[in-house]
Amino acid sequence: MVEYDMLGKTELSIHGIILQDADLGGIADVVAQVLGLNRNDVLVTDVRGEHLVLDILQKGVDASKFVGREKDLLTGVAALPGVSLQPDARTESRGLLSWISADPAVAGEELAAAAGMAGDLQARLGRLVTVFATGTEINNGQVKDTNSPVIRDRLESNGYSVSFGGTLRDDEHFIAGRIRERAEEGFALIITTGGVGAEIKDKTIEALLLLDPEAATPTIVTYELGVGRHVHKNAVRIGVAKVFDATVVALPGPTDEVVLGLGALLKGLTEADTGKTALAERIASVLRARLQEKVQVGHHAHHH
Repeated sequence: MVEYDMLGKTELSIHGIILQDADLGGIADVVAQVLGLNRNDVLVTDVRGEHLVLDILQKGVDASKFVGREKDLLTGVAALPGVSLQPDARTESRGLLSWISADPAVAGEELAAAAGMAGDLQARLGRLVTVFATGTEINNGQVKDTNSPVIRDRLESNGYSVSFGGTLRDDEHFIAGRIRERAEEGFALIITTGGVGAEIKDKTIEALLLLDPEAATPTIVTYELGVGRHVHKNAVRIGVAKVFDATVVALPGPTDEVVLGLGALLKGLTEADTGKTALAERIASVLRARLQEKVQVGHHAHHH
């Protein structure tokens, strides 16, 4: 089902209607039933002579339910006590509601074409990705952002349309604000790299939790709290959140870990109904495995 916005054109008129002690609520009941609308969203707003005006408050409507239903609507209204219709009675409306009086065959073709276009648009929107890098060292030009180009190349080779969102400074409110902006703009996938570590300056996970308190933030590795730079935090985490319709994924900073995380992310996105927790755990598990390999290699080298 494709829902269409009424775009402010909400009046539906019935011309040639004669009322004699009629129940206006009953007329609204019939209109709502015939057109497949919520009853509370149908109001009779004016009666002048043989002219009755209704207002449809429902913003999004399924046009297929009322295309060509003028005859059914008039027949239903005419069956009510105190209501009769002139031989030339008709409905009149603008915008989407005008399809009530349209030829069902012609309008059906137009609806099918519109649904196809809407499906194509939805598919394209589902492929829109924006990528952010985080960190003061990238923001001030000390360190080159090698992650964003890697992400772009990998995702574009998988059919996604990728744009760069810029660099995010280490401030959870700033990060959250920029992510929210992109989500409001309709991006389906928002990826950040960096800022997920166990140092006080790392703020990306905190930003995700500001936007989505139920974000999945599995731990990759923990350190002893209070030792070295881990004064306030002792865990490296990745994150997956939902902000409006966007999936937001926070990956680590090292490029090799970004590549690994991307592979897991792409696999997860191809599975039906992959929730935040499952997607986050899929990414976290490959990163934990890589870290374990690094630890074992380092231990082996040190031993020799």
